[in-house]
Amino acid sequence: MKLKKNILFPLIIPVIIIVIWIIGTAILKLVPTYVVPDPLTVISSAEELIFSGLLFKDTVDTLFKVILGLVLAAIVAIPCGILLGWSEKLEELSKIVVGILRPIPPVAWIPFSILWFGIGTAPAIFIIFMGSVFPILIYTIDGVKRTDKVLIEAGETLGASNFQTLTKIIFPAAIPTIVSGLKVAVGIGLMCTVSAEMIASDSGLGHLIINASNLFDTGATVVGMITIGLIGLVFDFIFRKAEDKIFW
Repeated sequence: MKLKKNILFPLIIPVIIIVIWIIGTAILKLVPTYVVPDPLTVISSAEELIFSGLLFKDTVDTLFKVILGLVLAAIVAIPCGILLGWSEKLEELSKIVVGILRPIPPVAWIPFSILWFGIGTAPAIFIIFMGSVFPILIYTIDGVKRTDKVLIEAGETLGASNFQTLTKIIFPAAIPTIVSGLKVAVGIGLMCTVSAEMIASDSGLGHLIINASNLFDTGATVVGMITIGLIGLVFDFIFRKAEDKIFW
């Protein structure tokens, strides 16, 4: 009974939203379908996109960009974050550069990504990288700095080298914070992907959404938006499970 309650409880608000949506669009017809589509229009668009294979193709394309951009960002940000968190001199040396680059919105890089990489997959991956790298970097630095000094001192007392201290003590201690940084980066990466695909890509869910919007196909637009939301939900579930295993 408790398990059922836990499963059903988070569905209360989504159900309320769907009911209001149905009443407002399909029953009372408060707004025209080209402004807000009714559920039947969305379902019809979803069926068309699914059976044509377009939704699957664009979803896979977007997932590929997000995962690759996130992996590249992690490869750069995690080692750099460990070094910057470990060395005050390196952190001080990079403070101005990081302080200038971090607040720049990833979408501001779109013109340069098009100039450097053209139109397609590469510029979208670059935008995702730029959006994801700083959250991972900052969380990693924070995780390193939070490492218990007693553990570091114990390692040094036992003769551990700097490399051993970083890899055997500091990195494992910082993993929970790094995972939190990756979780934040995924959300930002998804937003960056859609923005980049709308402008600098010829495929993906962002491209699907902007094409549907240009054709006033609000049903397909909503299908694309819901698909992106579901991808985010899946990623969130995966990272929550990872955090549960790490913390417990």
